[in-house]
Amino acid sequence: AGMVDGLFETFDENDGWRFMLGLAAIPSVLMFIGFLYLPESPRWLAMAGKSGEALDVLRTFRDTDREAQEEMVEIMDSLATDVSMEDEDIDSRSGSNVSIEMSGNVGLTGSGTKKSSFSQIFDMLSDAPTRRALFLGCGLMVLQQLSGINTVMYYAASIYEMSQFNEKTAIWLSGFTSLAQVLGVGMSIRLVERKGRRTLVLTSLFFVTLSLCGLGLSFYLARISSSQVEAINDEQCFSQPAKVWDGVTANCYDCVQIDGCGFCAGVCAAGNDIGPFDDGVCNFNKGDEWIFGACENRYGYMSVFFMVAYLLSFGIGMGPLPWTINSEIYPLTHRSRAVSLSTATNWIGNLVVSSTFLTIASPSILTTYGAFWLYTALAFLGWCWLYCVMPETKGLSLEEIELLFRKDEDTSVEDLVAERETFIT
Repeated sequence: AGMVDGLFETFDENDGWRFMLGLAAIPSVLMFIGFLYLPESPRWLAMAGKSGEALDVLRTFRDTDREAQEEMVEIMDSLATDVSMEDEDIDSRSGSNVSIEMSGNVGLTGSGTKKSSFSQIFDMLSDAPTRRALFLGCGLMVLQQLSGINTVMYYAASIYEMSQFNEKTAIWLSGFTSLAQVLGVGMSIRLVERKGRRTLVLTSLFFVTLSLCGLGLSFYLARISSSQVEAINDEQCFSQPAKVWDGVTANCYDCVQIDGCGFCAGVCAAGNDIGPFDDGVCNFNKGDEWIFGACENRYGYMSVFFMVAYLLSFGIGMGPLPWTINSEIYPLTHRSRAVSLSTATNWIGNLVVSSTFLTIASPSILTTYGAFWLYTALAFLGWCWLYCVMPETKGLSLEEIELLFRKDEDTSVEDLVAERETFIT
């Protein structure tokens, strides 16, 4: 997508953005067509009493018929447990009717009244092991966003412009550097079953933290190393509102960040993209250059390096694995609601981080380097938290993963399994 944007910016600078937006309809239409052929969820089919169709769907997507039948049994086990939880008292379970026929339909009814969604969520949060797993899953999703990924993806071109690259170069760079995340995800696919989820997530977040710190440092060095301002010929260019620095224009970097100001031969002056309003500021005959928007930055490629390092590191673990882990750590009884809640958490975090980046990165709030150092601090704190609480789930069954979140004071797994098997029988 970034490369397509670069092509439109190159060949149609005025209206290319219209095509960039319009082309997004093409994958949307293709996805809509694909949804028309998407089978129903096996779990939903089983709940609707269509176990034969559910098994046919599983056979389509599993390698062997045995795998499909084993998963079908798990689904029916989960549905039976759901029914038992919906009964108003435990004695009423004996009136439940459970029949499982792989080649036919399933009747699955409970003697109690079906609970509302809010009651089911309350039951989920009341279960201590599920609550602990949910805290980890939602925490991973929040941390994925607080480490700045969608800030980098959404505003990559703007970040490169902040590094003093021109607009066209920034768009192309944003496209090419995004390939690093693709490479990182590919590496994750190959390594996840060898190294484990915990190892990849912690390694990924460690290098994400370093990359964010380096990215902030590149912006700081760009500012302090830019040409010094020796004179200011317009009051509006003297200073700007600031919270973490004095706001006084000291160099070219500060000057060009003020709307309507540019830099030439040591002077910060009012002007536009054509030149200064005061003709005496620049002597073009002597080779003076009017800079409006982007100063020379000897550390620009340092920003590119750390951007690539960030996307590569993120793709190895923090990109795909929070989704993988969330699909594994919840018991079947609560999985659909827990995954829905963690997904909502992810998108809320996305909204908050992406909508605040340009504000906190402005010179009047934290500055660009301050914003990335804030993400660095959040990523580091997240790493410390995950190191203490995140278990390894590689190679474990669902029951073994559930056991990871149980404590001595919780109902034992053996009791739960015995109760479940008694009910199903």
